[in-house]
Amino acid sequence: MTKLKNIKVVVSDLDGTLLNPQHRISDYTKSIFQELHNQGYLIVVATGRHHLDAMAIIETLAVPVYLVSSNGGRIHSPDKEELFAFNLDSDVVKAALNIEIDPDVTVVLFKENVWQTNKWNERLNSFQAELKYRPELVDYKTIEDFKAIKIFFSCDNHEKLVKVRDAVLANSSEHLHHAFSLPTCLEFMDKSIDKAVAIAKVLEKEGFTMEQAVSFGDGFNDLQMLSATGKGLIMGNAPSILKDALPDLEVIQTNAEDGVARYIASKILDKELATT
Repeated sequence: MTKLKNIKVVVSDLDGTLLNPQHRISDYTKSIFQELHNQGYLIVVATGRHHLDAMAIIETLAVPVYLVSSNGGRIHSPDKEELFAFNLDSDVVKAALNIEIDPDVTVVLFKENVWQTNKWNERLNSFQAELKYRPELVDYKTIEDFKAIKIFFSCDNHEKLVKVRDAVLANSSEHLHHAFSLPTCLEFMDKSIDKAVAIAKVLEKEGFTMEQAVSFGDGFNDLQMLSATGKGLIMGNAPSILKDALPDLEVIQTNAEDGVARYIASKILDKELATT
C-alpha cells in the first residue's frame, strides 16, 4: 500500500476512536503505538475527557504521549507536566446554567480534581474503567464557585440537548462555543479553547507543523482538528452528520475494528505489523 509521506505526528481522539466500545485500548492498538514510538513519531492524544481520567488510559500505551484534554482546556507533557491550563470564569458558568434544564439532563462541571454533577449517572461512570476522576453530587442552587474547565450535559434524548444548547447560547454566546462529542453529549468551552489550537501549541513546542500531522476522530469536537491537520481521518462509527460536514475526508474502519491502529500499520509505519 502507498504510505503517507512527510507525516511525523500522530494525533488521536480517545472515545469512539482509539478506545474500543468497552472504553479500552486493545492489545493490537498498543503494539502499533509502541512501534510508532520506536520509529520516532510524536504521539498526541486529544480528548474531551478530563486529564486525570485520560492519563489513566494513555498510561496503558506504555509510550510517551502528549495529552490534550478537556477539548483543549489542558495540555500535559509526556512526563505529566502541565503546560497549559484554562478555566471558565465562575460568572460565565453561572450565567450559562441560569436556564430551564429538563430533569432528564445530567449537568457536569469539570473541576480540577472532581466533576460536579446534579445527579448520579451510571452510563457516564462506565466510561472510566478505574475511577480516577471522581464525581461529586451537588445542588447547583447552593454552590458559589462555578469556575470550571468546561461544562458538560448528557441525555439519551438528543432533542433535549439541542434545547439546552440553544438556551445556553442565548445567555452566553459571546463567551462560549459548543460541540456534540456524541449525540448524547453536549460540551461548552471558552471560545478560545479547541483541540486544534492546543495541538498547534504542542507541535510548535516540538518543532513540527500541523501539515506534518495525521489525526483521527469521531465527534464534532474533533472537527477543527480533523480539518487543520495534514491528513484527517474520520472513524467509520462517527455520526453521519460529521461525515457530511467533512465530505472530503476519508472514512476508515470503526473503533471496534481497531480502525486507527490498522490505518497506521498500513499507511504510516515503515514496516507492516501483523493485523490479526
